[in-house]
Amino acid sequence: MAAGSSSVSEPTYFILAALLDGPLHGHGIIKRVVDLSEGRIRLPVGTLYGALDRLAANGLIAIDHEEVVDGRPRRYFRLTDDGTGLVLAEARRMQHAASIVTARAQPPRTAPS
Repeated sequence: MAAGSSSVSEPTYFILAALLDGPLHGHGIIKRVVDLSEGRIRLPVGTLYGALDRLAANGLIAIDHEEVVDGRPRRYFRLTDDGTGLVLAEARRMQHAASIVTARAQPPRTAPS
């Protein structure tokens, strides 16, 4: 999934969008995705970590740092420049697509008599 991709899945888009404000750990990403998507996207943990692995392999996110909480490691992920570029390009693509539909949905203008 390169920065020039024509589109990304909705869950992937919201995972990337969740990281725009800075690094988050997995549970934080899940919560932010629910908030940003207004409850439409609810990521199971396994789905999230599979997506994070793919995004990291494609250079769109990276591990920012790790900490240990209650004896368990917690990884924080951050967007890379490519990830930021992709999520912004996707937002622009969706905005443009929506503008085409909304412009066409306007009632036709009648010519003055």
